[in-house]
Amino acid sequence: MTGPAAPVAAVRAAVRSTLADLPRGTHVLVACSGGADSLALAAATAFVAPRAGLTAGAAVVDHGWHPASTSVAAAAAAACRGLGLAPVQVLDVRAAAAERRGGPEAAARVARYTALEGAARQQHAIVVLLGHTLDDQAETVLLGLARGSGARSLAGMAARRGLLRRPLLEVPRATTRAACAALGLTPYDDPANDDTAYARVRVRRVMDLLDGALGPGLPAALARTASQLAQDADALDAFARELLDRARVAGGYDVVTLAAAPDAVRRRALLAAARAAGSPAGALGSRHALALDGLIAGRRRGARHGPVHLPGRILASCACGTLSLAARGIAAEHADATAGGEAGGEAGGEAGGEEERAAHRHGV
Repeated sequence: MTGPAAPVAAVRAAVRSTLADLPRGTHVLVACSGGADSLALAAATAFVAPRAGLTAGAAVVDHGWHPASTSVAAAAAAACRGLGLAPVQVLDVRAAAAERRGGPEAAARVARYTALEGAARQQHAIVVLLGHTLDDQAETVLLGLARGSGARSLAGMAARRGLLRRPLLEVPRATTRAACAALGLTPYDDPANDDTAYARVRVRRVMDLLDGALGPGLPAALARTASQLAQDADALDAFARELLDRARVAGGYDVVTLAAAPDAVRRRALLAAARAAGSPAGALGSRHALALDGLIAGRRRGARHGPVHLPGRILASCACGTLSLAARGIAAEHADATAGGEAGGEAGGEAGGEEERAAHRHGV
């Protein structure tokens, strides 16, 4: 009696490891687009879950990005049902995405994750599995390098975050395609995955060239770098949280305590404070951290320094040795405009906007 083909076994092993901590009777949800990565994930989950005493369903997100999207979503749902996943839901997020502010990619991302969370609640699932692979992780690191991002961005995608789990972050894309072939599954190939209008596709082309020039193993090396940076970023984030706890005073944060911390910890703490005040995490970047840092440095030196305007209509200012962050009102905006004291821009931009089509390949 022979076992499964090596690619099939590799994907199943990755899923088995990801689900190993779940108690028997748990229901898990697979996000599937019909692409090779998410289809291989769906097949592996359908095999592994019942043998671990778990149940598994699926959700297919229809963004309406192209005329065939409805039929593609229906085919993906049918494939999931054929694999034995139940229930299988098709989530139409077109209307929800159209109602949201911001660029179409950012709106689609929010609508997609909101829909998946809703499907998880309906199915009573405590885990949502996403099909990002080792190659996607490597591309994320290269995109972060090209944008001059910090360690958190270069750390790539988290293997686990809240409901979300990514079992295939150490599995190459070639393995998921081979697994589908071995199982007789026909994945959908999104034309957008070859469209160089998207940054991730261009990065993929560059990585192919680098892999040829530097030797094989580049994606795996980049993924290892992401894992190491994730540990570093986690440590720095923990120090930043401790700093905010120590600096917290009535009405905000003590400037002297913040200023005494190392730059890397203080700037992380300042961004965390901005997020806590209501500034969208995806719109915050290094320039906002530097603007807030300049506000503290100016106040410590006794120099005048205007307030900092942050994404999400959040205003940061220093007074009496305290940094405060609060939602801006119309009166405050008028006063700031009259004084001409804007230190930080409002246009945060959504990091990674061009990657939405690539993310859709994995059903997320």
